[in-house]
Amino acid sequence: MLSLWHLLVSSADDFVASLQTALYVHVVQPLLFRAGLMDVDEDAYDALYWVIVGALEVLAMYALLRPLEALLPAEKWRDRKGVGVDAIYTWITKLGIVNLLFFFTLQPMFDRAQGWLRLHGVRSLDIDNLWPGVTTRPLVAFVVYLVVLDFAGYWYHRLEHRFGIWWELHAVHHSQRRMSLWCDDRNHLLDVLLQACVFSSIALVIGVPPAQFVVLVALTNFVQSVQHANIRVHFGRIGERLVVSPAFHRRHHAIGFGRDGLSGGLSYGCNFGVLFPWWDMLFGSASWNRAAEPTGIPDQLDGVRYGDGFWAQHALAFVRIARRLSARARAAELRERDDATVA
Repeated sequence: MLSLWHLLVSSADDFVASLQTALYVHVVQPLLFRAGLMDVDEDAYDALYWVIVGALEVLAMYALLRPLEALLPAEKWRDRKGVGVDAIYTWITKLGIVNLLFFFTLQPMFDRAQGWLRLHGVRSLDIDNLWPGVTTRPLVAFVVYLVVLDFAGYWYHRLEHRFGIWWELHAVHHSQRRMSLWCDDRNHLLDVLLQACVFSSIALVIGVPPAQFVVLVALTNFVQSVQHANIRVHFGRIGERLVVSPAFHRRHHAIGFGRDGLSGGLSYGCNFGVLFPWWDMLFGSASWNRAAEPTGIPDQLDGVRYGDGFWAQHALAFVRIARRLSARARAAELRERDDATVA
């Protein structure tokens, strides 16, 4: 099993590396030379690997998921209006420039921090320090990294629903009434930046090698595209409890359950798991209803708009945040007046 895994990863890496070299030599390097940017050629070469992986991922998910959406739709639409803008988010996110930027920007800082800790006799949180020798078994190390990052992903996602200002950013994702294979990457860019910073930091702290980080992010992104696809699919009683399915995640997006409804004992939503439903089961936020219910945010039914276009969706999120802050300030002012009156 380990040898097969190593062969698959090695073969995929060789394929991408060959594309990387060809594109760099024939396209990227000449452009950098003409623009006088050869001082960043090494970084550009490294970034190209991530871009190729992302482009291949988008092509694969469209080839596999679009036919399924046509054959087994969870919802039937008269048209696909409103889905197109999500493709913009997908290309921005899947190409992985933001994640790569944070990972390689933060890495020197963490290297210095770990050096300082070693100098003072403090062990780092690197997985290989906590479990000596685990990184010599690539598949085992990969699974450990995946589970740790998924646990962090659960809590990141759950907190997005818990705090009002953060929710207004995440609401861009939930405001899509027509979930499709493109919907996963529909996120406010400020939230994308924050998420990239958090998960790149965690990956560096636990010692994820750059090559494995690329694979971890690509795998996670692809599985989440499957979860958001407009397909009527579940994995059965056992499978649903091993991996998050489209039916399980659709419940998370269902109107009245995504945040404002009471589900599973929570008033801020259910089914927050990214890859694994284990955390929802462990922390009491799982809902196993497979009904293909309408998706979106309840106040959309009352005419509240979250924006149809890319820039409108971003701008309206800031408008909602400003309203929350203003309401909070007015409430604080009223409490001060009441306290002064009582005194």
